[in-house]
Amino acid sequence: MIKVVRGNPTPEELAAALAVVQARAAATAAAAAESGGPTVPEGWSDPARIAREVRHRPGPRSWARSYWPA
Repeated sequence: MIKVVRGNPTPEELAAALAVVQARAAATAAAAAESGGPTVPEGWSDPARIAREVRHRPGPRSWARSYWPA
């Protein structure tokens, strides 16, 4: 289900946006069928990329340093 949150698109604009979404979904499905299984997510979307083995020492602003990757 696609919902327009802001703005008032014309029927042509909405049809163009849906065509792009359908084409992307079809390309992903074709790639998965060709490779024989589901596709592997890209590295940027992996939540483990921000996890580090480094332990921060307590101190001022240590909560901020604990989140952001080095």
